[in-house]
Amino acid sequence: MSNMEYMFHQGFFGTRAPFFMDLVTLIVALLPLLVGSAIYFARKKRYKLHAFSQIFIYIFSVIVVSYFEFGVRIGGGFNYFLEGSAISHNYAFVVLMLHIAIAVMTLIIWSVTMTTVKKQLATNTHKKVGMITFAGVVMTSLTGIWVYLLLFVY
Repeated sequence: MSNMEYMFHQGFFGTRAPFFMDLVTLIVALLPLLVGSAIYFARKKRYKLHAFSQIFIYIFSVIVVSYFEFGVRIGGGFNYFLEGSAISHNYAFVVLMLHIAIAVMTLIIWSVTMTTVKKQLATNTHKKVGMITFAGVVMTSLTGIWVYLLLFVY
């Protein structure tokens, strides 16, 4: 068995999804809670903990997305995963494109927020941009779960 075969074994949610898809979906579902916790630290004026947790969650998220992309590419891609679904290709594709657009915009805004935090703090825009990023994380999570349901449940 190769080192990566485990990724494509049956997942743990009891759907048609492979292990890697269940793992990534679980992490994506929990991501708003993690980011919300980091925001809570800032509201409680625990700024160092806020900064550390945001950096950790950001780096962890980039690693998870890379793992996911690797699995999708090696596993056969969108059309392969859609084969067992009763959902039409066009509908699933539109939902996927919506998810990708939100996720990419969120990643860009989050990246800019992480790299320009000192400037944002000086101009009092950090809180606003942070909340926009959080909204993007929530929407990325919800649309990611939606894509998972379309591909592996329906």
